[in-house]
Amino acid sequence: MNTLFSFLVNEDNGLTTAGYVVSAIIIFLLIILASLLAGNKRKIGVKELTFSALALALAYVTSTFEMIKMPMGGAVTPFSMLFVTLIGYWYGPATGLTAAIAYGFLQLIQGPYIVTLPQVLMDYVFAFGALGLSGFFHKAKNGLVIGYVVGIIGRFVFSFLSGVIFFGEYAPEGWSPEAYSAAYNGAYIFLEGAITIVLLLIPAVKFAMERVKQMAVS
Repeated sequence: MNTLFSFLVNEDNGLTTAGYVVSAIIIFLLIILASLLAGNKRKIGVKELTFSALALALAYVTSTFEMIKMPMGGAVTPFSMLFVTLIGYWYGPATGLTAAIAYGFLQLIQGPYIVTLPQVLMDYVFAFGALGLSGFFHKAKNGLVIGYVVGIIGRFVFSFLSGVIFFGEYAPEGWSPEAYSAAYNGAYIFLEGAITIVLLLIPAVKFAMERVKQMAVS
């Protein structure tokens, strides 16, 4: 293995301590870059960077606990998508989309499944980036639930398209690529989504999420 990659990635293809540090730095730089590109009207502060990085770290850690693992990528995890959508819910679409895309790169580093560059963009940049769509509902009533639903639907759309375009040949006999991709990707995305929504509808959890948002934006 290349010396640089052995420094960042261990023998099990997981990140080393240095790999996590480098990934965290990349996330911070991407979020700061988004702030600069947004112009002078809005700058990202230390608290926003800290809460965003913490949410991404929680998303990454929970994504490693795969309760149901799919054979060709994808898994049901303990609320990893929720932690990504929280950033958009707190800070709006600019930070939410940037952080979600950064999370996609982390997932690419963690367990890459690469066929072509367009497939990488579809499965990692666009699919995970779509979770940041939650930011468009950060001021809406019940914005967390609505944003979460929109975010996971966005992820499903890109994962579905990837399945049809790049993995359609693996559809079982009697299945069209469209039906197979919808069933495959919908199984793990919407199962985790349903569990998460039930959790978010519990009054105590809803109240706690509102308090966390107040701390994040105050």
